Amino acid sequence: MSRLSLIDIAGTPQEAGRALGHFGARAVHEHLLHTKAWARVMEWRGSEPAAAMAALVRERFPRMWSELQGLAEGLRLPIEEVFLWNCRGDLWAMAPDGCTTVQIPGREQRRMAHNEDGDPGFAGHCALAACVIAGSPRFVTFVYPGSLPGHTFAVTDSGLAMTVNNLRELHVAAGVPRMVLTRAVLDATTLDAAVSVLREQPRAGGFHLTLGHRDSADLLSVEFSSQACSVRTVTAPSLHANHAIHPAMRDLPQLITGSSGHRQVRGDALLEQARARGEPVDPLAILGDTGNPQFPIHRLDPADTDDENTLATADIVIRASHIDWRVHEHPRGPARFEFTNGHAQERTQAAGGGR
Repeated sequence: MSRLSLIDIAGTPQEAGRALGHFGARAVHEHLLHTKAWARVMEWRGSEPAAAMAALVRERFPRMWSELQGLAEGLRLPIEEVFLWNCRGDLWAMAPDGCTTVQIPGREQRRMAHNEDGDPGFAGHCALAACVIAGSPRFVTFVYPGSLPGHTFAVTDSGLAMTVNNLRELHVAAGVPRMVLTRAVLDATTLDAAVSVLREQPRAGGFHLTLGHRDSADLLSVEFSSQACSVRTVTAPSLHANHAIHPAMRDLPQLITGSSGHRQVRGDALLEQARARGEPVDPLAILGDTGNPQFPIHRLDPADTDDENTLATADIVIRASHIDWRVHEHPRGPARFEFTNGHAQERTQAAGGGR
């Protein structure tokens, strides 16, 4: 039986948050609350940085604060705890959020393929959420139990596509939490507007984003942290793991795990092999690679060194007219879901029927 579901989320921000809370409540109470990750993040309860971040969200992104309030209601947990969990990567460099993205630029089409790596305990408890939230464009995104939408991969009806990679920044600042910023990016209707959200707000933690839009021939690689925001146009097939590699960012304080470092090296080598042979890049083959058995790109080991496993793979192709994209449960297997823009087109036979 397939483990990845497709759910509908709709209503006001608070209603949408509540629905996401109901969706994730069982996994949160049966798994997340008993993890070392939860205990580590909860150490920040009552801290000045946490209070300052909450105040910034209420002031600058009240709709996202309403989503968090609804999420807490649906999860049956205090808002302070749910908010802290949604600040986990801002406060703690080793939060269990991984990912690898392959970026392929082009004039006629741009392609981004992405392994979503997260807590193995959430396998079978995640979903693709088709979100119709008042005040936002419709979007479809991968969601984890207990988390705001928008920090994984997503496509919006406004023509924006985004994938997100964890950066393990070591400088904690009282800014807007990174997961709130990427949720706000999904409301942007243009590529410039998406970048402006990241550049103009005070930032707490760091992410790497790959951004594309139907109306732009550019594919952007964006690294941001509390200290800087670097935006580069992707000009050749590239790969990004979980540490900053832009010249303006790579010397800032960060933690590079063995997995992230080796996935980057292995991915760069596979891209170079394709270039040297004059062959087209197969991003799904790269994302399914296990050539380094200790630190594979496709991660399935329950004892993974970063406590992360690949939970889904997205393959997103952006054209001027539309966005075609697929979600796989294994990068080398058939697509579980197929979409045009944010709308389900069909499921493969492996997915087993309709919605």
